[in-house]
Amino acid sequence: MQGCLMRCQYCHNRDTWDLHGGQEVEVKELMEQIISYRPFLEASGGGVTASGGEAILQAEFVSALFAECKQEGIHTCLDTNGFVRKYTPIIDELLDNTDLVMLDIKHIDDQRHIDLTQVSNHRTLEFAQYLNKKQQKTWIRYVVVGGFTDDIGAAQRLANFLKPMTNVEKVELLPYHELGKHKWEAMGETYQLDNISPPSSETMEQIKQVFVDTGIKAIY
Repeated sequence: MQGCLMRCQYCHNRDTWDLHGGQEVEVKELMEQIISYRPFLEASGGGVTASGGEAILQAEFVSALFAECKQEGIHTCLDTNGFVRKYTPIIDELLDNTDLVMLDIKHIDDQRHIDLTQVSNHRTLEFAQYLNKKQQKTWIRYVVVGGFTDDIGAAQRLANFLKPMTNVEKVELLPYHELGKHKWEAMGETYQLDNISPPSSETMEQIKQVFVDTGIKAIY
């Protein structure tokens, strides 16, 4: 989905930030494409994931798409940063049509979140609590970036925040990579994390253990 209000320094879809970019498509047209892939979806056990950019910025469209998918028996997943500006009925409608939410929490500490994305994490954390209140099946995604999110203390604070949330099935730890660097360069922009290396297996294991020791399933 086109458009995003966060400005993550490691974003690998830099081209999706523009709210006026992309191309328009109707739900009916998109469903025809999705149904054409039904044999593959059934064989792989997969479904449809709305990502971006930020899919919640087009909540009405995604909800309508997911409603059609549900009628066809196709699993629906919302990949989101949780930046909900207003809790209108369409948000509940979207979640009602969503089988799984993958919530990307960039950083548990607000100032570090601002350093990384240029926006506060308040709305994301509020959305996480809202998902728990609704008992919405959720996976948390956490990108491990050297010098930003590889801090054991920050991981522990995030684990403590998530521990009471009975809707969270697991935390997916995603090691930082540079696969989107070429998109920044193609757009004539400077890639801010040029000197950051992917985390070591040891670092990933240490952060994973923080969540496991807190009673939360974690994988990478």
